[in-house]
This record gives sequence, C-alpha cells and structure tokens, in this order.
Amino acid sequence: MLKAENIIKSFDGLPVLRGISMEINQGEVVAIIGRSGSGKSTLLRCLNNLEKVDNGTIEIDGQALVKNGVYAPAKEQRAVCLKMGYVFQNFNLFPHMNVLKNLTEAQRCVLGREKEKAEKYAKELLKKVGLEDKALAYPGQLSGGQQQRVAIARALAMDPEILCFDEPTSALDPQLTQEVLSVIRALSREKRTMAVVTHEMAFAREVADRVVFMQEGVIVAEGAPDNVFNDPRVKVFIGKNDNDDGID
Repeated sequence: MLKAENIIKSFDGLPVLRGISMEINQGEVVAIIGRSGSGKSTLLRCLNNLEKVDNGTIEIDGQALVKNGVYAPAKEQRAVCLKMGYVFQNFNLFPHMNVLKNLTEAQRCVLGREKEKAEKYAKELLKKVGLEDKALAYPGQLSGGQQQRVAIARALAMDPEILCFDEPTSALDPQLTQEVLSVIRALSREKRTMAVVTHEMAFAREVADRVVFMQEGVIVAEGAPDNVFNDPRVKVFIGKNDNDDGID
C-alpha cells in the first residue's frame, strides 16, 4: 500500500534520514520506535508530505508522491495526501471551533460533503472514540486525552487509507495515555492500516504487526515485535532513558 525507497532528508546540512526504505501493507499496524533524534517523526512527516525529502521515492497504492526526489504535480500530490490521515503530538485542533466543527470543516471544504452528512458522520466517529457528549464543547474545555481522541476522530472523518500517529501520547499523563491507546487498539482490531511513532514499548509489542527500530537516521532492526524486541540493540535502547535532544 505504501512504499518508500531511499528517503534522504537533511536540515541545515545535518543528515536526519539516511536512505530509509520501508513498506506498509494494507491492514498492517507498523510501530516506529527509536531514541529522540533517530528521525522517526521526520520520516512520518515526509511520508505525509509535511516535510519535503531531498531524495527518494514515496508511493501510495502505486501513485507517486515523489519519485527519485522529483515531486508529482500539485494536484497529484493532493490526491496522494488525501489517502493519508495524520494525528499530531499536540492535537492541532482549531481552538475557535467546537468539536463538531473541527470534525466537519475539512469534510465539507476538502471532500465537498453536505453539512448534514458531514455532521452525521462526525457524530458517529465521536461515539466511536467515546466522546459523543462533547460535540458542542471547545478544545480548551477538554482534557488532553479527550483532545487527542477528537484529533483521531477528525483524521478518520477524511476516510484515509493509512492513518499515521506521531507520538500520540507524548503530551499526556499515564491515565490519559491509556484512553488514547485504547482507541488505537480498537482501530487495530478493525484492521485499519496504521503507522505509529511511539515511545510506548508495551503498546508497540502488543498491537503492532511489525516494529521498525530507527537509529541515527537508518533502520537497524525491523520485523515481528518479538524478534525486534529481542534484538540486542533494541534491548540497549529499552534499557536506557531516552534523554537525548534532537530532531525526531
């Protein structure tokens, strides 16, 4: 479904991705782990066209977003990007819009859905994430866990083929973290295709079909969770506190 080949990305001359190649198959949950500065969030942003690669190829369903460093025309880029949904670390909800409008605005403006249909679908998704009673609340009136669940519902409202999560629990305390992880677990049981950048190792082991371990801008281990977590390099990573600064 998604194929990335030889992805190279630098910031101000500092190499962050050093020739990353990976695939995500339909219905697969891929967890991307690694120390801060390993490039995992940058990779996810490149796959979603939130950052431009310096070189490499990204294809979704055989349609190229970028091929050998040359991007498709803008219209084709937009078509490819509509296949991807993105959930940010810090929610990125519109603070001046209530929850319902946060979920319907893009449906109406981008997908052209009628108001009634968009609102009906939004309410169905709010029920899915356990927030059907918060439709008229504003983001500032919600807890962090509730805001992140709204953000997940907003991403789902666009009917993406692949749902991407960038450290979806990093801004949350342990109790709220479990609220969000339970929603992602439910989505995995629906066999949704997902890429999850996460520091929650138990979650990655439990939910992911495949784990990708990144280090210094390259993939150094990849495979079934049990195999990856038994890799000596991953054991060292798990055994140390991740206090490094850097570009994720």
